[in-house]
Amino acid sequence: MTRHEANNLRRLLAKSGLTIEELAEQTGLDRRTIMGVADGTNSPHSRTISRLAKGLGVSADEFFLDPNQLAYRQFDCQTNPIVEEAMESHAELFHGWTEAEFDELHSRFGAGGALTLQGALAVVREMNDSRQVHEKLALLLESGQAKLVRSIVELLYEQVTVTPATEGVE
Repeated sequence: MTRHEANNLRRLLAKSGLTIEELAEQTGLDRRTIMGVADGTNSPHSRTISRLAKGLGVSADEFFLDPNQLAYRQFDCQTNPIVEEAMESHAELFHGWTEAEFDELHSRFGAGGALTLQGALAVVREMNDSRQVHEKLALLLESGQAKLVRSIVELLYEQVTVTPATEGVE
């Protein structure tokens, strides 16, 4: 684990208000494992990161965040206050959201400036639809249909990313 990742674990622990012992209880991880991650001496497996993230209620991406991005988060929150209004008036739309998803929403802007309440709600619904598709895809990739699903995704990905060599040539 890099120093940034260890710092992120300590930051997330402080933000959650949990102790290492409490996090160990919630995750089923050994206290020494968590302490090793927090002090940067332990290089954890992705399963460990996943369990830590779940125990802290955050996305695993939080462990790989460059601390410089934290300033952007604060700026985005301050410049797009309509998100708070959307959260208060439509809390049901935010069930299960990660910090990364809130960051993405805060960073969105509408035409001509910050999001309106209706624009923010439309983005939230769109993000929720994407989350549901991701969850379904993750389940399919763990099923007996994984090979077929991978093939379909690869085919679609090629269509989206590959520009025909003849484009613009006559």
